[in-house]
Amino acid sequence: MKKYRILNITLIAAGLFAVQSCFVAKDYKRPEAVVNEANFRTDVIAKDSASVATVSWKQIFKDSQLQTLINQGLENNLDIRTALQNIAVAEAYAKQGRAGYLPTLTIGPKYSFNETSANTQFGAIAGKQSLSQYELSGALSWEADIWGKIRSNQRGVAATYLQTVEAHKAVKTQIVASIANAYYKLLALDEQKSILDQTLINREQSLETTKALKEAGNVTEVAVNQTEAQLYNAKSMLVDVENNIKLNENILSVLLGATPQAITRSTLESQNIDAKLSVGVPAQLLENRPDVRAAEFGLINSFEGVNIANASFYPSLTISATSGVQGIDIDKLFDAQSVFATIIANLTQPILQQRKLRTQKEVALANQEIALINYKNKILTASKEVSDALYTYDASVKKAEYKQKEFQLYDQAITYSEELLNYGMANYLEVITAKDNGLNAELNVVDAKLASLSSMVELYRAVGGGWQ
Repeated sequence: MKKYRILNITLIAAGLFAVQSCFVAKDYKRPEAVVNEANFRTDVIAKDSASVATVSWKQIFKDSQLQTLINQGLENNLDIRTALQNIAVAEAYAKQGRAGYLPTLTIGPKYSFNETSANTQFGAIAGKQSLSQYELSGALSWEADIWGKIRSNQRGVAATYLQTVEAHKAVKTQIVASIANAYYKLLALDEQKSILDQTLINREQSLETTKALKEAGNVTEVAVNQTEAQLYNAKSMLVDVENNIKLNENILSVLLGATPQAITRSTLESQNIDAKLSVGVPAQLLENRPDVRAAEFGLINSFEGVNIANASFYPSLTISATSGVQGIDIDKLFDAQSVFATIIANLTQPILQQRKLRTQKEVALANQEIALINYKNKILTASKEVSDALYTYDASVKKAEYKQKEFQLYDQAITYSEELLNYGMANYLEVITAKDNGLNAELNVVDAKLASLSSMVELYRAVGGGWQ
C-alpha cells in the first residue's frame, strides 16, 4: 500500500509541474505610437538628445538659501510624507504578492465534545453517550498557478508599488518647482520694494523742488498737486508689495511644512541659471516624467487584472493536506496509533457563478481602457507642457532684454525732462509722465526677470526634472 501511495504522490507532483507550464497569461507590451515628436512643435528636440531632466536640482538651483529651503520642503512637506506612506502601503501588498506562490499553513490544538441523543436509532440501543476528543494538527493548502493567475497578481501589485514610487517622484518634482517659484517671487517682490522705497525718496525730493518752483512762479499749484499725487500713488503701491511679501512668505512656509514665518533669502540680482536647458527627444519623456511612468505602471496593473479575470474561467487545482494526532484520551494523544494524515487534490471548474466571472472580466477590460486613455493623456499633457515651456522661456528671455532697454530710455527721459523743467524749457506734465513711465518700466524689468526664472523652472519641471 505504501508503494502505491508513494507512486500516487509522485504522479501528482509530476502532474503539477506539467500543468504549471501551461501559462496562458499574456506579457505586457508598451503601446506603440503614444509619443509623437510633432506634438512638441519645436526643432530643438530633434537636434539634442540630452535632457536637463537628468540634472540634479542642486545643479540647477545654486542659491544656497534656496537649496536649504528645497531640502527642508522635501523632508517636511505634507504631500511628500503622504506619498511616502502610499509607498509603504503598496510595498506591503507587493510583499504579499510575492508570497502568492507559497502554501498556507495553519497549526493548533482542537478539543471537541459530543453528546448523543437517546431518542435516535443508535441511542435506543446504546443509550445516551458522551465522547470527548483531543486533536493537535496542522493543515497545509497550495494552489497550482496553472493559468498564471498568481503570477499576474504578483506583477500587478508590483506595478502598483512602482506606480506609488513614481507618484512620489512626481510630487518631489512639483514641490521643488513650487518652492523655487515661490522663492523667486519673493526675491522679485523684495526688488520691487527696494525700487519703491527709492522712488518715495525721489518723489519727496521732487515735491519739495516743485513747491520751490511754484514759489518762483515757474509752475502752478496744479503741478504741486500732481507731484504729491504721484507720491501717494507710490506709497499705495508699496503697501501692496509689502502685503504680497507676507502672503508669499506664508505660501512658501506651507510648502516647507512649517507654520507661517519669515523666509531667509538672497537677492534677485544674484540669481544666475547657467545650466544648459535642453529637453531631449520625445521618447525620453517616458523615462524622465514621473507622472507618465506612474500612468504606465497603472496601465500594467490593469493589464494584469485582465489576465487574472481570464484565468478565473479555467479550472483551479488545489492540493490540501492535514496531519497530526487525535484521540479520546489525552494521555495517549502522542501514541503512534494516534497519528492521522489526509491529502486531497481538488480540481475545480467554475460553471455557474451568477455571472460574477464575466462581470469581473468586463470590468477589468474597461479599467484597462481607462488606464490606457489616462496614459495617452499624460503623454499629450507632457508634450504640451514641454512645448509651452520652451516657447515661454524663449519669449521671456527676449522680453527681459526689451524691458531693460525700455527702462533705460525712460530713465534718460526723466533726467532730461527734469533738467529742461528747471530751465523753463519743459512742461511739468512731461516730467510727471516720464516719472510714471520710468517707475512702471523699472517694475516691469523685475517682472520680466521673474518671468524668465519661472519659465526656466517650468521647463525643468515639464521635462521631468527635480526628483533626482
